[in-house]
Amino acid sequence: MELVCPAGNLASLKGAVKAGANAVYLGFRDATNARNFEGLNFSETDIRTGIAHAHQQGCRVFLALNTYPQPANWALWQRAVDQAAELGFDALIAADIGVLDYAANQYPELPLHLSVQGSATSYEALRFYQRAFGIRRAVLPRVLSAAQVKHVIANSPVEIEVFGFGSLCVMVEGRCILSSYAAGKSPNTHGCCSPAASVQWLETPRGLETRLGEVLVNRVGPGEHPAYPTLCKGRYEVGGNTYYAIEEPSSLNTLDLLPELAAAGVSAIKIEGRQRSPAYVRQVTAVWRAAIDACKRDPENYRPRADWQQALGRVSEGQQTTLGAYARPWQ
Repeated sequence: MELVCPAGNLASLKGAVKAGANAVYLGFRDATNARNFEGLNFSETDIRTGIAHAHQQGCRVFLALNTYPQPANWALWQRAVDQAAELGFDALIAADIGVLDYAANQYPELPLHLSVQGSATSYEALRFYQRAFGIRRAVLPRVLSAAQVKHVIANSPVEIEVFGFGSLCVMVEGRCILSSYAAGKSPNTHGCCSPAASVQWLETPRGLETRLGEVLVNRVGPGEHPAYPTLCKGRYEVGGNTYYAIEEPSSLNTLDLLPELAAAGVSAIKIEGRQRSPAYVRQVTAVWRAAIDACKRDPENYRPRADWQQALGRVSEGQQTTLGAYARPWQ
């Protein structure tokens, strides 16, 4: 299985490569990528430097062009595809059918991967994307159980990549516009969930409050660690109780499932976190490199090491992890 790791900047890219990534994925500094945060992403100079560095170490570089163009700014996505082909990326990760169509027709030699934002959860959908646009790989949404992933792979005409570690989202991937209601921007239209310009941190007599726009997302007391405010992972008063009413801060961690995923035919494990620090990228990549190598050597006797789990736990949201939708014992 290929290990695909995030790179929010050049330091993260170099850290991932050094720690053993087989591929890294990154984005431009604009709305064409779903992690369009201030201070993140790559200039053209950094992209050229990063691709050269990665290729020298035998690591591939993918471009995440995974948001949805709006009627007034199609040219931005068109130009991004042109740049991807000119800069020498090893694959383009896209979701919008217009972007896929443009890339397939203008640059037929540029490998296309269907983004998780495309939200394709069946092999019938994958067959459509393969016939229409010639995609070579698809990233499955994080809503399928392990049994469903196995069923899709058994009938898929293309390679399958799944998320192995990182933040989760309760929304249908590629369809969330929740932060637009509070901040005017969403990850799928502007490339940014909870844009920094709309985030407020306020010390109050009742505790540290985090707000997105005018919406109170959370309030934490002494000793609690405030998370970055996203509407889906806030604490709200419902029925007289205040709690994480939509989703608790938690990270997906599938180390326990590696042999099962390998046996199912998963082609690549993806790590989430382009918005995270270079230290996070290095640490998580090193753990997953060791785990995948151990699983490959002896899948029948593979067991996640305690120090691996501890290292991942320290960088998890809310310092807790879950198997997410993979674990559905009732299926």
